[in-house]
Amino acid sequence: MDELARRLADVTRGLQHRYNFEFVIVENGSVDSTFAKLLRIHNTDRRFKIVRLIRNFGIEAAVTAGLRSIHGDAAIIMCADLQDPPELIPVMIECWEQGYQNVFGSIRHRSDENVLRRVFTKAFYWLANRINEQPVPENASDFRLVDRSLYLTLNQLNEKSRLLRTMWTWIGGKSIGVPFDRPPRHGGRSTYGLSRNIAFAVRGLMSSSTTPLKVIPFFGITLSLFSFVLLIAFAIRWYVGGVPFNGFGTILALMLLLFGLLFLMLGINSEYIGLIFEEVRNRPIFIAQETYGLDRHAAEPEEISREVGIERRIG
Repeated sequence: MDELARRLADVTRGLQHRYNFEFVIVENGSVDSTFAKLLRIHNTDRRFKIVRLIRNFGIEAAVTAGLRSIHGDAAIIMCADLQDPPELIPVMIECWEQGYQNVFGSIRHRSDENVLRRVFTKAFYWLANRINEQPVPENASDFRLVDRSLYLTLNQLNEKSRLLRTMWTWIGGKSIGVPFDRPPRHGGRSTYGLSRNIAFAVRGLMSSSTTPLKVIPFFGITLSLFSFVLLIAFAIRWYVGGVPFNGFGTILALMLLLFGLLFLMLGINSEYIGLIFEEVRNRPIFIAQETYGLDRHAAEPEEISREVGIERRIG
């Protein structure tokens, strides 16, 4: 965290004559000494503000908490593990000055990516661009600069299960990618293994598109036609040449195929029912325990408590 603060201060020092910067750090329910370090940094440099969540609500909720706590002309979203290099910030600001509203980091190479994760990443973007009407740029990261008009629009979207990369493309705006090589984590260890990433991606994709539901009737019609044609073919074969075999293997294979597809479709439906359940409960996306350093331009305590669950403010 100290290295992050140092590099942010170094990068923005040359831009202070043009812009005022504030750094809103969302402390996402960590159990180590992160919060104590953040308090020390905040007391040293008041540009560093803290939103402390009561527990870990996930990265999408943490980003949402940060965006609902700011009021600048633009916001730069980045992870605190320094895999998103702060040195790219001046390049993003330059693109923003040229009129781009959404300047996203485009990852050329991931230093911690194995073959299996690379295959999964490619499959994710392939699937995302097949089921969403607005394509997601391949290798786009959450590291990005967004104009005020865009993040204010995002703040009005209240769905609970969210995949921000698809939400940004849905909102629109003039976009451009800035390529960079993602370095290894500066410290700590990621809690997102491959299985957790897959579960997150599947849920995020389904929350951003209804295309999987539209596939179900297509499969139903296709299999019905296939079964009808197969039935005619077997009937002709029986009529012409008799029954040369008992047909047990064919029947069993077809039953397994049909039941496998049936349970696949039921699984898709159950995921959507789960998403509907979460939306109907209408619980907050996150619950913030306290804030440090947020000024009066941010939402008032009552409004924050009503909208996103802030309990108290410390400034």
